[in-house]
Amino acid sequence: MKKSIIAFLCIGASVGLYAFTCAPKTKWVYLFDGKTLNGWKVGTNASSFSVDSGRIVVKGPVAHLFYDGPNHEHDFKNFEFEAEVMTKPGANSGIYFHTAYQESGWPEKGYEVQVNNSQSDWRRTGSLYNIQDVKEVYVKDNEWFTEYIRVEGKHVIIKINDKIVVDYTEPANVERSKGQEKRLISSGTFALQAHDPNSVVYYRNIRTRLIPW
Repeated sequence: MKKSIIAFLCIGASVGLYAFTCAPKTKWVYLFDGKTLNGWKVGTNASSFSVDSGRIVVKGPVAHLFYDGPNHEHDFKNFEFEAEVMTKPGANSGIYFHTAYQESGWPEKGYEVQVNNSQSDWRRTGSLYNIQDVKEVYVKDNEWFTEYIRVEGKHVIIKINDKIVVDYTEPANVERSKGQEKRLISSGTFALQAHDPNSVVYYRNIRTRLIPW
């Protein structure tokens, strides 16, 4: 009887926002070794990224650091992503997903998840940038916080310190404005953004795991 109940739950039940599954979870895999930028790739303005004390330090002119390592051949579709982040006052940055390497400029492909607690742009940390934006400030500068992204099918969940701030489902046959045509759920890699020389942001414990489990 107990086995029948478990089988029923595995097939049909759901818990909160997440589908219930009895399959074993995959392990978290760290994308940053804490010492080097091995497995990451940047084009112009590479000096905007460095490593210090187990952190990726983002400081400098516009540039993007793309994950280019061996994990899943740096091509992710359904996943969980998590990083610990700290912003200095007035900083702006972002975490891209489903994107692709570019030598320069703002990434054309994929979505950006905002990192910004006090810079002049009103779109705050956790925003799915220019798609579903967050006006509230949930975390402070000079303090570590966790930024979490989950993508399964067309569904995107963004959490800040375990609080859901974005719950977005991309509509079928969605149409984007000119210049935004590639802002779509697809697959791709992750990237960290250096926004401007006055923005200082730290990233550490960057990890991901695939869905389904």
